[in-house]
Amino acid sequence: MSTEPASADGAPKPAPETEAPATGSPGLPEPSQRRSRTPAAIRAVRPKQWTKNVLVFAAPLASGSLLNLDVLGRALLGFVAFCLISGCIYLINDIRDVAEDRLHPKKRFRPIASGELGVPAAWVLAAICGLAALAIGFWTSPYLGAVLVVYAVLQIIYSLFLKHQPVIDLAVVSSGFLLRAIAGGVAAGIELSQWFLLVAAFGSLFMVAGKRYSEFIELGADAGTRKSLAEYSASYLRFVWILSAAVTVMAYSLWAFEQSSAAPQFLDVPWAVLSVVPLTLGVLQYAREVDAGDAGAPEDVVLRHRSLQVIGVVWLALVAMGVFL
Repeated sequence: MSTEPASADGAPKPAPETEAPATGSPGLPEPSQRRSRTPAAIRAVRPKQWTKNVLVFAAPLASGSLLNLDVLGRALLGFVAFCLISGCIYLINDIRDVAEDRLHPKKRFRPIASGELGVPAAWVLAAICGLAALAIGFWTSPYLGAVLVVYAVLQIIYSLFLKHQPVIDLAVVSSGFLLRAIAGGVAAGIELSQWFLLVAAFGSLFMVAGKRYSEFIELGADAGTRKSLAEYSASYLRFVWILSAAVTVMAYSLWAFEQSSAAPQFLDVPWAVLSVVPLTLGVLQYAREVDAGDAGAPEDVVLRHRSLQVIGVVWLALVAMGVFL
């Protein structure tokens, strides 16, 4: 016997159709919203951005002492210390910027902004990372510990007061890269040349200004994700990264010529001078990404572009030939 309700004319009513759930319905996570298998606590300290801390090895490499086991060991400790202290700062920044990050198309999926990692747990993790970093730093070298303290204080002041101040925000963020480069030198007791400091300082400014320019092009000044963007223009940011790129290449070239004339070169080939070529090509390739608005994070640009990786390997090989042989 049929259980379907009858219509007015006695014919059974058709069963109501049920719609299949839409792909983007609130009940189902979008592909970009699906949780990663990596624990939220690990993702919150941004291990992918630890590639920036490779700058710790720059001073030992430039001095030709990186293969010394004592120097290498101290540089490795400096690398670990900076991974921990930068993770601490990333956590503090994400806690303070949680409201703005939720408006950002990419940052809203960070563990704290998405709610995967609670704010109290994030504070505890930040404290553990910070204390561990300072313990390693001061145990390795008092100067390394001092650099870590300066880095942490600058970044915290930046997060609290300076983040929305135009120009100053570029300088403070750039100082983070510069302090990484200095850390490798002080950890191993290496004297830093003026050319090294110039390359590190203006190379840092080049990457930071390029990142701001990409954000400006991709999101616009009024997106609400970074208040200081509203104080910039595309032409000003372009001027900053062009100026910093020019100074970086100039200072590096002066270092390379000085390095080649300071000591005999293997096979009488000026290897350091030759390294100017891949360095310039790398800057031009990176600038192309900046100009297209695709240079949001320096580590992402390097990791996704095979051409930049090949240029980097060639540059590293030429520098190694110049300083080690």
